[in-house]
Amino acid sequence: MKKIYLIALIVLVTVSACRKLDVSVDSQYVNGNFPNTTLDYAALLGTMYTNLASNYAINYWRMQELSTDEAIIPARDGNFDDGGQYRQEHYHTWTYDHPYVTAIWQWGFGGISNCNRLISLLGASKLDSVSKAADIAEVRGVRALYYFFMMDTYGNVPLITTFPVDTLPSTQPRAKVFQFIESELLDLTKKLPAKSNVAATNVLQYGHPTKGMAFALLAKMYLNATVYTGVSRNPEVVAMADSVQANTNYSLNTNYRDIFLPNNGPSITETIFAVPYDQQIAGNQFTRFGFFYYLAQAYGFNVGLSIAMSTTPEFYNRFNLPGDVRTKTWLVGPQYYPDGAGGFTSQPVYLPDGVTQVNITPNLILVPPKPMDLGNTIASQSEGVRSIKYYPDPQIIQATRLNGNDVPVFRLADVLLMKAEAIMRGAAATTVNGALQTPEYLVNLLRTRAKAPAVTNLTLDTLLDERARELSWEGWRRNDLIRFDKFEVEYPLPNDVLSMNKDIRRRIYPVPITEIRLNGNLVQNPGYDQ
Repeated sequence: MKKIYLIALIVLVTVSACRKLDVSVDSQYVNGNFPNTTLDYAALLGTMYTNLASNYAINYWRMQELSTDEAIIPARDGNFDDGGQYRQEHYHTWTYDHPYVTAIWQWGFGGISNCNRLISLLGASKLDSVSKAADIAEVRGVRALYYFFMMDTYGNVPLITTFPVDTLPSTQPRAKVFQFIESELLDLTKKLPAKSNVAATNVLQYGHPTKGMAFALLAKMYLNATVYTGVSRNPEVVAMADSVQANTNYSLNTNYRDIFLPNNGPSITETIFAVPYDQQIAGNQFTRFGFFYYLAQAYGFNVGLSIAMSTTPEFYNRFNLPGDVRTKTWLVGPQYYPDGAGGFTSQPVYLPDGVTQVNITPNLILVPPKPMDLGNTIASQSEGVRSIKYYPDPQIIQATRLNGNDVPVFRLADVLLMKAEAIMRGAAATTVNGALQTPEYLVNLLRTRAKAPAVTNLTLDTLLDERARELSWEGWRRNDLIRFDKFEVEYPLPNDVLSMNKDIRRRIYPVPITEIRLNGNLVQNPGYDQ
């Protein structure tokens, strides 16, 4: 998959080099460069994955997490303020020209447009009917995923399914977009391949849509159906979860930390769909922005890193279960050299003075009058618990400062938690492999893996906390808090001079003003002035 990214980039460069004046504006292809071989089409399909990777674990992730208690980028004596874009996320005061609002709209609809282009090209190709149908199904699967991201993030969005587009698209109701994605996915469950028990096949399938991805995405949509359409669909959540579990090639990995290591990939048995990353080509940025600079050499690399992103004390306080290995995905307290296996040695890590041990503290104590600013002493730089869930990649280099850890979008653990929640919200429990899967049973599958105490009196609130522990840094916190009607809950930081905007219309982002100015058929979401 990662090699396909490079091939796709080469294709894009080759296409951009074409300067024939008689080429239609609707296509960059002529007989001389129209794709013919299987490799040509693999490279073409690779373009939709390079685009997906370009922003999924970067700006899209930030929109989903910086708007919650899970992640925060405070300023440090003015550094890392970047025009206030991070505090606007934290306080829900973003505007229709916020950099992420614009960038992710263009990322998502650029990805959708490319998928439509690929479907058109594949339809006109000379591929055999079986290969053509398989490729088109794959592209439709990625397009459905893009549409889910756009529907979840922006609510009412245009529906574009053809290439080229003859007329400017108009805004469609969220419920109609939901219906389109649902119908696509239900059809694709019959056409996409199932996860195989053959290792070589799994390598080829990895990072591509499968039946499991369609079932998992449908489960996510049905779980949030009340938010998206006003109609509860909890029984369907259970049905989709059972469809995932029916494929016994999906199973929980024994070691939680393995799922997120730099060498993760097709060997992770619970990954249903992931975005592959490679620090040489398109890497994730978790170490670059969310690590702690003074620990870099202790972890085996020497590159310039940010000291900016952390979590809030309120979120970290949920990691309070005795023995829970998921707690080790956070850096807090006196720091020691890592042992290379997710644990730590007894050798302290010192600050540059060679005497003072690095000590990361959970509290974020603001220093007015600068808004959401901690100051920039070594002590204030050390404020904020850092995540190493995506364990720092020892191959990181100064030129890119990127990590090669693949980032899961859907994994079996999330499916089990979705099923537990749907049952708690009224769906009937089902029996899988001879066991009645009650909510407690499902949560305890994960608690057992995490070496945490078993749960006995599960409530929706404690289930939300379990989702926080299991799925931290995986891009689902905004989605969860909205569904639980807690997106506007505020946990003020000490000395905070600003307050959160609690307008529930902030549960969807605005349509970028630049897009409205280009296309008068787009309608701004309520609560955002033109």
